Amino acid sequence: MFQTRHQRAFWLQAAIGAALIAAALLLVRAIHISLEARGLSSGFAFLERSTGWDVAFSLIPYTPADPYWRVLLVGLLNTVFLGAIGLSLATLIGIAVGILRISKNPVIAFLGTAYVELLRNVPLILQVFFWYAIFIHLPRPREAVTVLEGIILTSRGVFLPGLNLQPGIALAAAAVFLGLLLAALVLALLPRPSIGARIWLPRAVRACLLGAVLGAGALLWAGRMPEMPFIQVAYLKGLNFRGGIRLSPELAALITAIALYGGAFIGEIIRAGFLAVGHGQIEAAQALGLGPWKVMARVRLPLALRSVLPTLTNQYVWLLKATTMGIVVGFSDLFLVISTAINQSGQTLELIGILMAGFLILNNALAAAMNLVNRRIALRGTQIRT
Repeated sequence: MFQTRHQRAFWLQAAIGAALIAAALLLVRAIHISLEARGLSSGFAFLERSTGWDVAFSLIPYTPADPYWRVLLVGLLNTVFLGAIGLSLATLIGIAVGILRISKNPVIAFLGTAYVELLRNVPLILQVFFWYAIFIHLPRPREAVTVLEGIILTSRGVFLPGLNLQPGIALAAAAVFLGLLLAALVLALLPRPSIGARIWLPRAVRACLLGAVLGAGALLWAGRMPEMPFIQVAYLKGLNFRGGIRLSPELAALITAIALYGGAFIGEIIRAGFLAVGHGQIEAAQALGLGPWKVMARVRLPLALRSVLPTLTNQYVWLLKATTMGIVVGFSDLFLVISTAINQSGQTLELIGILMAGFLILNNALAAAMNLVNRRIALRGTQIRT
């Protein structure tokens, strides 16, 4: 019946796949029948019901009268927000640590080694608790510590300088900036098979980058509050500070812990990339008269990033999942919101499914973007044909 081995293998795999799908459907049906027998409702109709409980931190307007789908959106946005800041800071710290680790100065190299060995060998959850204890035991607002004439450290949170803008303007400016930045990235990663594409694509990338800066800047300037300074520093009023941007102790602790902990691992990844760069390429750059910092910026760092990008992708995915540590300090990330929603609604299976789907989408999107960048910046080998 099946003439070739490939046909037999195909139909065998198809049969196994169909059996697995049938088993999964039977399991779902059995769970549904069991829940109905116990008087428990199932399905996603609860997403339209009012929650009746509040969250401590939200990037979008939210009240206890809002439905469950909105609080889940709040948790998802908080997770993305925390992950974006944590991964960005961890990358910067990791690059700095990687440079310290390969330094020929023994003192600087020792500092980099001590940082890595200290931070990566202490569990992340303990570091979150440590930094949270630090932030909640900072001085009271009246005895606040001011850093760089704008950053205020208190037990109520960290206050940063903010912009006096009309409602919605900051979100619109961020959307314009990120949209044009994404367009520039997509254009930069497009293949350039023809001479014309090699000419207009770089110009289009530069135009998008310039448009992102100018467009976001114009929106911010046009949306400023009249008769008020454009940049506002938090000021003490009564028993607390007003104005500026406030990072709650929970958010500040999570950002600090994820950035420092992730920076230790990324530092080792970057160091491995530096060591993978051939000495001949470094010597060639030095022979051309490039100084140490130009050799680092134009030769060693780009080549190191190319070689470590797959490993860096795995680390980014892991750090994004580490945002679930927010539950230990009460930060309203997706994990905490789902946990609270389960206690309030009783829809355990549905909410766990939403949690799993949310992280699957986030992690696969991050991995797909990193893999795309990896394919586009990979150095192509040459083949000698005889």
